[in-house]
Amino acid sequence: MDELDFDLAVLERRLHQARQNAVQAELAAAGLQEIGHPMLLCMLGLAGRRPEAPLRTQRELAQILNVSPAAVTASLRSLERKGYLLRETGRGDARCNQVRLTDKGRQAVDACMDCLARVSRRMYAGISPQELEAVRGLYLRMLEALSPQPSGDGAPSK
Repeated sequence: MDELDFDLAVLERRLHQARQNAVQAELAAAGLQEIGHPMLLCMLGLAGRRPEAPLRTQRELAQILNVSPAAVTASLRSLERKGYLLRETGRGDARCNQVRLTDKGRQAVDACMDCLARVSRRMYAGISPQELEAVRGLYLRMLEALSPQPSGDGAPSK
C-alpha cells in the first residue's frame, strides 16, 4: 500500500467514524440513544408509508445495509423489546415474520429521519449540487468495485 492509499484509507475511516459519532450525538439529543440502527428503523418506516417501497425480507435489509442477516435479526429483536415494533408470524408461512411499527416506532422514525437529515446537512454544507452528484456517482462506483462479482475461475473479477 502506498502512502496515498493509506492516507485515503485513514480519511475514509475518519469520515465514517465522524458521521457515526454525529448521528449518535443527534439521537442522544433527541432522547433516542437506545436505537442501535436508525437506518433500519427508517427503512421500515418508509416502507410502511409508501406502496412503492414494500417491506423487505431480513435478507434484503441485510444486503441493503451491508450487514449480516443475523445483525438485522438482532436489531429487530432489540427494537421489539424496546417497544418500537411488533413482529408477527406471516399468514401462511411461519418462517416469514411481518414487522409492524408501533406508535412509538412511527414517532421514532420521524425523529431519526430528522437526526439523519441534520447530520447530512452538516456533512454536505458548502458542497454544490453538481459536486453532490459527483460524490454520489463516486460512491456508487466504489460500491460496485467492492461488490463480489463472480468470474469464471471462482475468483472475484477486477
